[in-house]
Amino acid sequence: MASLPLIVGLGGINAAGRSSGFHSYKRMIESALSDEQLALTWQDLANRMGLADETVTQETIETIKAGTLIRRLETFDPDNVPYHYRASLSANSDAQFVMKKSKAPESAPDSWSIDPVEGTRNVSISINEEHDVLLPGTYKFGVTSAGNLPTGFDPAKLYNSRYHPRGMAMTIYGVSDTLNSLGFEWQEVMAEINPDQVSVYAGTAFCQMDDYSMRGLIAAPLLGERASSKMIAMSLAEMPADFINGYVIDSVGTTGTNMGACATFLYNLRQACDDIKRGASRVAVVGGAEALVNPEIMEGFRIMGALTQDEELCKLDDSDTADNRRACRPFSTNAGFTIAEASQFVVVMEESLALELGATVYGSVADVFINADANKKSISAPGVGNYVTVAKATALAKAILGEDGVKKTFVQAHGTGTPQNRVTESHILNEVAKTFSIEAWPVCAVKSYVGHSVGTAAGDQLLSTLGVWQYGWLPGIKTIDHIAEDVHNSNLNILMDHHYAGEKGEDMLASIINSKGFGGNNASALILSPQQTLKMLEAKYGSQAICQYWEKNKAVTEKTVAYDKAAAEGNETMIYSFGENVMTEHDVTMTLEGVSLTAFKNTISLAVENPFAEYES
Repeated sequence: MASLPLIVGLGGINAAGRSSGFHSYKRMIESALSDEQLALTWQDLANRMGLADETVTQETIETIKAGTLIRRLETFDPDNVPYHYRASLSANSDAQFVMKKSKAPESAPDSWSIDPVEGTRNVSISINEEHDVLLPGTYKFGVTSAGNLPTGFDPAKLYNSRYHPRGMAMTIYGVSDTLNSLGFEWQEVMAEINPDQVSVYAGTAFCQMDDYSMRGLIAAPLLGERASSKMIAMSLAEMPADFINGYVIDSVGTTGTNMGACATFLYNLRQACDDIKRGASRVAVVGGAEALVNPEIMEGFRIMGALTQDEELCKLDDSDTADNRRACRPFSTNAGFTIAEASQFVVVMEESLALELGATVYGSVADVFINADANKKSISAPGVGNYVTVAKATALAKAILGEDGVKKTFVQAHGTGTPQNRVTESHILNEVAKTFSIEAWPVCAVKSYVGHSVGTAAGDQLLSTLGVWQYGWLPGIKTIDHIAEDVHNSNLNILMDHHYAGEKGEDMLASIINSKGFGGNNASALILSPQQTLKMLEAKYGSQAICQYWEKNKAVTEKTVAYDKAAAEGNETMIYSFGENVMTEHDVTMTLEGVSLTAFKNTISLAVENPFAEYES
């Protein structure tokens, strides 16, 4: 019997704030919550944004609101983006200039005359004909909206992050937040399992793209700078997983990343869940970080016509000023998506291990379905694959929950805010709802709050979904005031306001998280509620086992709550151990029965049976 992969840990950061403690979710639905429920969230954001006082005043809260969610971008000045303009210089007579000899080009153009300047280390250069040059300048960017991390928060300042790309620093923060909030130490997990029974699937859709990684590597020779030896390694898409293994959890288990454009998070979640279901791993760390709010990446999306440009936003509102806060408008009259940065992680665990440790069950992953689009008009256009993934996820929900139970589900839509997405995704969801006799399927779209973080976007959707089963509210799409006429919604309830689903969201037994990526990377996950998950575990293990689990979980919950409070007060520690407890060949002992490593209590088994014995004659 396959093991149900349980979600027992979560953490990270996006434009709405810290993910553990469900603070980013609470920031999104703050209008539906009480002051008491929000107090720790405001305190957490105040500390994160450098606004902390002994008491968080209403003025502080207004500052927090202005510095979170989608807003005017902050990682660069969109009014003064650096740019080199091509020009040709010509002179009626020789143009002359002086420079250091060491800086003069080794292969000078034929039109240059280079002479030493006596008594100095300089040379005099004369140019006597037209010469092409690049002149530094700036230009005004057409897009000013983005989902930046909360104003003033820099994860790189929380640990020794020298020359780490922003995405890597966000990775260390996100996975540290996740592990710190588990309610038990990672070493307690490792004491229960073999060293190779861990999986880490984490990465990015666009690699690392800043001055310390790919951008710096490519730009260095053109800017007269030297490339660093770290840049090529820091640029690799799977480097978040590598850093987690090497410097966070000290793992020799399965590792990698499965890139799938905007569906990357779900691709990695499926890898982890498959490992757990077939018994290859008993625990997995899944996630990634994406830091794409930079002019190069945004320009690429802009010229595709994918981003919401200020000019188009103004036209939508018949205004002279772009409403940055409402830049992303899923399923309404809209103009494009809004790019964002985020780091999101979950810990997924095999059920018997979770029960033994008393780990908090936030939900479970029934399955993740991935299907391609087949032939289509353009590689970036949507296709038929997402019909298949959503239909499969819904069919599994019906199989698990029954004909009535499948109607107690909701959808976390990809919901990018583009004119094309509002038509295609709504048609997919509407047709599936018709097929399964769902009359008013609730649909959320959290990109309207935090933007599109590309490879980690489904992580934003997943953590928001898990929040529903803690505080009871499905996030409405508050940036819209109408559903566009071309949206298909005869069987959908596209939420324009927060929707109450019971005190702990018990009215919703499951959620379908949907991702549609460039190139035909479609993924849909069926996530079961914690209540439904524990009901299934009780049926399998018995009520006595679940009672014992709840007793163990009391101490775990206390530690989780204590971490949450400490982090909100600004007391959190990043897990980053560079160069500590390094193992060498002297730490390996090998026998026919197994491999022992000095850093681990348990042994990696080599007692393998022939899996193809039935093929022997």
